[in-house]
Amino acid sequence: MSRRNLEQLFNPRSVAVIGASDRPYSVGATVMRNLLHGGFAGPIWPVNIRRAEVAGLRAYRAVAELPAVPDLAVLCVPAPAIPALIGELGARGTRAAIVVSAGLGGKTRDGGTPLRSAMLKAAEPYTLRILGPNCIGLLVPAIGLNASFAHVGARAGSLAFVAQSGALTTAMLDWAQSRQVGFSHFVSLGDAADIDFGDLLDYLGREPKTRAILLYIESVTAARKFMAAARTAARNKPVIVVKAGRTGESARAAHSHSGALAGSDAVYEAAFRRAGVLRVGTTRELFDAAEILARIKPYLGPRLAIVSNGGGPGVMATDALIEGGGELASISPETARTLDSLLPASAPHGNPLDIGGDARPERYVTALRAAIEDANVDAVLAIHAPTAVASVAEVAAACAPVFSSARCPVLACWMGAEGTGAAAGVAGTGEADRTRASEPQPARDAVPMYSTPEEAVGAFLHVARYHRSQALLLEAPAAIAEAPKPDVGRARAIVAGALAQNRAVLTEPEAKDVLAAYGIAVVETRIARNTAELTEAAAGMGYPVALKILSPDISHKSDVGGVALNLDTTEELQRAASAMLERCLELVPKARIEGFTVQKMIRRGGSHELLAGIATDATFGPTIVFGQGGTAVEVIGDRAVALPPLNAVLARDLISQTRVQRVLLGYRDRLPIDMPALEQTLVKLSQLAADVPELVELDINPLLADERGVLALDARIRVEATAARGTERFAIRPYPAELEERIELLGRQILLRPIRPEDFVQHRRFLARIAPEDMRARFFAAMREVPERDLAHLTQIDYEREMAFIAVDPGAGGGEETLGVARASTDPDNIEAEFAVLVRSDLKGQGLGGVLLQKLIRHCRDRGTERLIGEAQSDNARMLRLAAATGFHIEAIGQGLLQLRLDLKPGEAQARCA
Repeated sequence: MSRRNLEQLFNPRSVAVIGASDRPYSVGATVMRNLLHGGFAGPIWPVNIRRAEVAGLRAYRAVAELPAVPDLAVLCVPAPAIPALIGELGARGTRAAIVVSAGLGGKTRDGGTPLRSAMLKAAEPYTLRILGPNCIGLLVPAIGLNASFAHVGARAGSLAFVAQSGALTTAMLDWAQSRQVGFSHFVSLGDAADIDFGDLLDYLGREPKTRAILLYIESVTAARKFMAAARTAARNKPVIVVKAGRTGESARAAHSHSGALAGSDAVYEAAFRRAGVLRVGTTRELFDAAEILARIKPYLGPRLAIVSNGGGPGVMATDALIEGGGELASISPETARTLDSLLPASAPHGNPLDIGGDARPERYVTALRAAIEDANVDAVLAIHAPTAVASVAEVAAACAPVFSSARCPVLACWMGAEGTGAAAGVAGTGEADRTRASEPQPARDAVPMYSTPEEAVGAFLHVARYHRSQALLLEAPAAIAEAPKPDVGRARAIVAGALAQNRAVLTEPEAKDVLAAYGIAVVETRIARNTAELTEAAAGMGYPVALKILSPDISHKSDVGGVALNLDTTEELQRAASAMLERCLELVPKARIEGFTVQKMIRRGGSHELLAGIATDATFGPTIVFGQGGTAVEVIGDRAVALPPLNAVLARDLISQTRVQRVLLGYRDRLPIDMPALEQTLVKLSQLAADVPELVELDINPLLADERGVLALDARIRVEATAARGTERFAIRPYPAELEERIELLGRQILLRPIRPEDFVQHRRFLARIAPEDMRARFFAAMREVPERDLAHLTQIDYEREMAFIAVDPGAGGGEETLGVARASTDPDNIEAEFAVLVRSDLKGQGLGGVLLQKLIRHCRDRGTERLIGEAQSDNARMLRLAAATGFHIEAIGQGLLQLRLDLKPGEAQARCA
């Protein structure tokens, strides 16, 4: 479930409090007091088995005695009573409940079923949604709803705050009250037995009174639902998160290099990045980021110019910017010449721009105008340290017209004890008003103001990171070049063979064979069971060679002297083998030694040793790991993690998060590596993780990279028997290749397949061949072309909730050509799907639209979607004929529109058609 019955939770018409009380300091008494004092307009019904009146209201002895069905129930009773009460409420018709009670970790009175499970089982027949247990409750200030036992209420505003921690919830309420921060919704999740972050993101992401969603997360359940909801919400409004618990113990227990490096916090970081969610470090930064994102508009880019009346503050701001991953703007020569003529000769005219401690307001205005008008500058930070020659109020007053007319965003830092307070009345909101993140700011308050350079820069970095992540979501990868398909059967056979022998770790040659099946270049490797086979193997591939111990019990061979390099002769090889065997038996006496592996010694001067691999996270499933490789990989700690599936853009982003990326681009006499080859290697690992679900860890170290390409020198794979299909383990559903289908139509072979991000350019060409009247019928408005942002949304879909089947001519000159598309967008509960059909204008009337629509219907039915519904204009005769022939119910809904509705058995789905 996702949004079902959440409207009754957040906008109830009536509330019942089960366990209401007059006993001072009790939970039941506090909830009643908050409900009565909050201003809720609907009836409030206390339920108390012993009292006839609570808080001055008539009390009822049982749920059955209530005068009507409560939309929302708040349960403040001992844990053992919860399951039965949930059942009673559900049978009465209640569809939302808040369980503030703790202690549901125990079992029912008969000692059998856990109380938590019994509660959920009681709610299930009625789709009764439960917030909690063990939570503070929730507040919706706009309707006066304070269904919580918090000690203070909340102001109305436009921020939604959701937290797992009860203590943090009350602390943030207290902090927000003192700073006049308001909320649209304030929610304590508690143990999240039913309603979780994914549900709330789905609801709040579409809630019109909420402009930003703030989350305090300790852990996530139902990762795929969370990712789908977060990606959808983040496209509509800022989603900002603080994640607690950064030191995952699971990282220390992982088996391979990749597993050890993919600690849980790094995986959460990857998940937030992939979803377009902004992560901040503290709860205070949640509100700071929400405010600055609402006020820095339009955002032009990351290049910041700094104007200061002192060198120290400017340098501090620069340090904060660079250390935070920001970009210092390069002042143009034209701006430098302007400053030469207007500023003292002693003033440096670079960035940061130090206009001197004797700067009067007029000099500030001159410098700021020059910086603002520079095309190389995306934003400007003005810093003023108090001096005797110019007060804060004077500088702020002089700069106010410059700020208000600026073509780019401007931030102000007024240093000193009275800085922001003195400036607030003339140029900005001031320190006190700066925290009023939830309320609209008047025009004069357009400039965010801060007390220190670090605070100001930190705020700007929030904006830059947010927009960078949003841009990444919309960046389209290049079209996929023709390449050999992976030999999936070969890889699966190797893994199955190992599992049949009860082996969890593949041999090095087997691991390399799996990589080779996916087109990843590997060095030739042979197994030698004895010294005689050693000589034969080396002679077959030619000297020099490398020698490695072969043992399922030795993961990191170099740690026990199990690697010998640059062996040029048979004698050296034999001596190395004898010494290696002796060392391994001494250091790991219980290890099973199965022989040696011999591989061709690769000497590629100038190449880089990298690490690439797959690790499995307990929450988010398979992850792709990349970083600097070699024997000191853990010590160096230069790695990044991404959630698959990957494409070239996402692979490039993964690489960019590491320090080693800078040297891979080339320096001095070192050539840049073949970056596309490295990106494709990571993409292939992503595909491998989807195709072979038994693969739980893969470690390529080192992966050599240079201008000639990449080469896997060593590889290790761990496998486990699993009943899950590959895509079921993914937090983000990968491209469903199994839905591809070839048909004969229009006198040629047509490929029907899901759309993918790489189709961006191809889809733009397709839309360019749609006649204006067909574009109007599809989008219900005159449209010459689809904006790039919308086109990215059309091609970069979430296969968990959306589907777009395109019909392509695979033999068209110059590559594939799109002929038509049918798409469906399903609600989070998979009840209704909105669909659309669009065929190239010159191909209408030839049956292609019907073929696409039938494939879409089969897909939605297979997924269990209940209804397809959509709208068509009354003059769209072709669509109406197709809908009628397909079995849609057609009904006029006014304004020249008709609703199309198809029952998919056992349900029905939604669409906008053309």
